[in-house]
This record gives sequence, C-alpha cells and structure tokens, in this order.
Amino acid sequence: MKISVQTQDFDVSAELAQMRATNPAIGAVVNFVGLVRDRNDGQDIRTMELEHYPGMTEKSLQMIAQQAQLRWNLIDTLIIHRVGLLQPLDQIVMVAAASAHRGEAFAACEFMMDYLKTEAPFWKKESTAEGERWVDARESDSQAVNKWGSLHTDNADASIDQE
Repeated sequence: MKISVQTQDFDVSAELAQMRATNPAIGAVVNFVGLVRDRNDGQDIRTMELEHYPGMTEKSLQMIAQQAQLRWNLIDTLIIHRVGLLQPLDQIVMVAAASAHRGEAFAACEFMMDYLKTEAPFWKKESTAEGERWVDARESDSQAVNKWGSLHTDNADASIDQE
C-alpha cells in the first residue's frame, strides 16, 4: 500500500511499474488519474489550490485503501494526492488497485476514488476571472459513494493505530 500527499507531480508510468514489480501474482492493475479542468460551473479556471489537514488526510486515505482491501482480494493499492497551487491539465490524484483479476481491481479503484472525493479532508479553491471561490462537494459524488454502503472504520482505525 502506498499513500502520499505531496506538492510535486507524479509519474504515472513509474508508479504503475513499481506497483507491478511488487508481486508476480498481479494479473490486473486499474488506475485513475484526475486532472485540473479548465472550466467548472460555467467559468474558466485559472488555478486551483488544494489544502489539506496534515496527518488526518493521510490517515483518511489509508483507511479508504484498507477498506478496499477488506472488500476485495487485492494485492496492492496506491493513492497519491497533490496539494498546493495547480494549473489546468495538472495531475491532481492517482488511485490504483492491483489484483489477480480485473473485476476486483476495477471495483476497488472506483470505490477508493468515490470515498476519496467524499471522505478525505481536502479543500479546493478555484481562481476565476471573477475572483476566488471555494468548491463545494458535488451531489453526484455523494450519490456515487452511497452504492458502496458505509465504511467499517472500527477495523481500519485499529490497524492504523498499530502502524
């Protein structure tokens, strides 16, 4: 499991190569990369600034990855999320799941991304021609996470505390 909150960009190919090299039983790696869009809610975006709660954010991402591992037979997981000032087309987030078969990897990757969007303590501020604005959570993200049911945080919190 790799969890990283960082200001620097990441190399998708290098991250996936490192993940694949960990275990020859890996038969599928599914990943998602999120980018800064140039428009949101009908306005041009000049920059996006992402803030987080250090320590709490990493624990939240770790809990999400652990929950995916509890739900599916995964070999490895990865979550990288950038913070700081970003430009349109910059990479924001990478989520990946490795398993023996594609079905589990696809489901786990979607699950981790859905929960990251709704549960991880990140705040986005967009700069537009009209000024700066904080980005509210989207109803579609809340609806997406509902299909997975609740997180079982008791087990995940116990394993986080032991590390």
